[in-house]
Amino acid sequence: MSVPLRASDPRLDGETTLGLLKRFMEELMTLLRQEMALATAEVSGAIGKLSVGILSIATGGAVLFAGFLVLLAAAVLGLATVVDPWLAALIVGGVVTIVGLVMVLVGRQSMDPARLKPQRSPESLRKDKDVLSRVSS
Repeated sequence: MSVPLRASDPRLDGETTLGLLKRFMEELMTLLRQEMALATAEVSGAIGKLSVGILSIATGGAVLFAGFLVLLAAAVLGLATVVDPWLAALIVGGVVTIVGLVMVLVGRQSMDPARLKPQRSPESLRKDKDVLSRVSS
């Protein structure tokens, strides 16, 4: 047997305890769906950052390879003509290699696990837990 619950909110007048529990469960499910949507959005963002880091590392690797090829060309030029042209090629190869190394380091830094961790979801879940614990006490 349900006893109507009297509350100060006029929308709740005439609501049974069972009706209020059903409404509470529906709102709780809506809250959980919204939290899952937030977590999904944050994970998607983290995956995007990870893919940018991987692309940067791959690009840096390609530039490093180009630098290695130029260094090989410098060695060939150095052996072919024991004059200044090989030194120019060596300088160019060194610069290209340094640029590639910087690109790889930047890509690796962007994949730092601390930067990929969701920020808003845990805080929002903590607030929801606090609200639910206050309501239940």
